[in-house]
Amino acid sequence: MRVLSRSIAAAAVAILMGTGAAVAHHGWFWTADGEVVLEGIVQEIYLGNPHATLKVQAEDELWHVDLAPPSRTAAAGFVEGVAEVGDEVILTGQRSADMDELAMKAVRVTVDGVNYDVYPDRAPDS
Repeated sequence: MRVLSRSIAAAAVAILMGTGAAVAHHGWFWTADGEVVLEGIVQEIYLGNPHATLKVQAEDELWHVDLAPPSRTAAAGFVEGVAEVGDEVILTGQRSADMDELAMKAVRVTVDGVNYDVYPDRAPDS
């Protein structure tokens, strides 16, 4: 009986961990279909694990923008110093399926006219 309880507990933990990953916005399942373009001013940059993120002020709204994992982001050339707080950026990607949430997953970041395709297989044709 004790082994069965441990198995149930382990299954519950696995389910909860899966739910946590969903909340963290990993993957694309949380995004809406269709491409969006967001233009704004960088408020915050994070280039670490599990994926790079930006906070971008667009008009009167602060958006959370997920990029790729650090290795893919760096391979695209989007590394420390490319963009800084206060820079204007253009982001192309998919917004959250929850339209009340100001969040998107970007496939392209454009800074000073230079495109950084962090998901080149999903980036729009140049």
